[in-house]
Amino acid sequence: MLAYLIRRLFAAAVMLVVIVMVVFGIFFLVPKWAGVDIATSFVGKQADPAAVEAVRQKLGLSDPIYAQVWHFFKGIFVGRTYSGGGDVTHCAAPCFGYSFRSEQAVWPVLTDRFPVTLGLALGAAVLWLVFGVAAGVLSALKRGSIWDRGAMVVALAGVSLPIYFTGLLSLAIFAFGLKWINAQYVPLGQSFSGWFGGMILPWITLAFLYAAMYARITRATMLEILGEDYIRTARAKGLKEQVVIGKHAMRSTMTPILTMLGMDLGALIGGAILTESTFNLPGLGRAVLDAIKNQDLPIILGVTLITSLAVLLANLVVDVLYAVIDPRVRLS
Repeated sequence: MLAYLIRRLFAAAVMLVVIVMVVFGIFFLVPKWAGVDIATSFVGKQADPAAVEAVRQKLGLSDPIYAQVWHFFKGIFVGRTYSGGGDVTHCAAPCFGYSFRSEQAVWPVLTDRFPVTLGLALGAAVLWLVFGVAAGVLSALKRGSIWDRGAMVVALAGVSLPIYFTGLLSLAIFAFGLKWINAQYVPLGQSFSGWFGGMILPWITLAFLYAAMYARITRATMLEILGEDYIRTARAKGLKEQVVIGKHAMRSTMTPILTMLGMDLGALIGGAILTESTFNLPGLGRAVLDAIKNQDLPIILGVTLITSLAVLLANLVVDVLYAVIDPRVRLS
């Protein structure tokens, strides 16, 4: 198990370096090749040429490519010092630069919004795992029944309907029509009940989409596993149906579910853009959407790196859980 964990950690570290290099290329080399001057974007198109040149020197955009890569990589892990035009600024690690619009350090801006996105992702994940997996298992056990057909119809609707439609519909019915729920977001530090009430609809809306997908994949996987020889052997030995399903069938069913969960949860931690925009939540998704509108490159870069890191960590956790569920994975 230890050797398996070391291999996965080494692979994750290598992937992290690759991700940082790719992100640097996308945000600094590609614009340069496309004729976009990052220094001009930072200062503004109407700025004095001397001011643009000062920013270019301060950001190190005139340095060789290898020096820019090194400063960018070092800034993420140990911080970075910007100096030029007589001005010296230190950016603490992890340094993603400064916003083009507010001129604030990117990392503090993102950390202020991160708890909102994390709460949204974790709350929705609990709902879609519980209801999605349970619906899929029951549909597989009651194949062809009214429950099976009804659950799959609902799952098909959940996969087909976009979040902005189900979100606006839930707001119109439960928040503005019936007035059962307060749709106004309240920070957790101000009021737990207010925060919980404001997050119920976003959780349900986001979970509805993912629960539908998890129900379908769980049903398909469970039906396949129930036809395996070891399941028939377990039943022939006289084991209770609860033991056959809960201990043997579910253990194999969890493998594809964990794969999906790692990818989905990692991506959501990077920002659920449509959900946060629909419910006006001040999370990373809203931050990156506003940054795209304002062409605020450092904010987009920071959210991209956070999303990549979240997916990487989620997959690392999934790899470890694989080894726990299936000991054969440790030998791979």
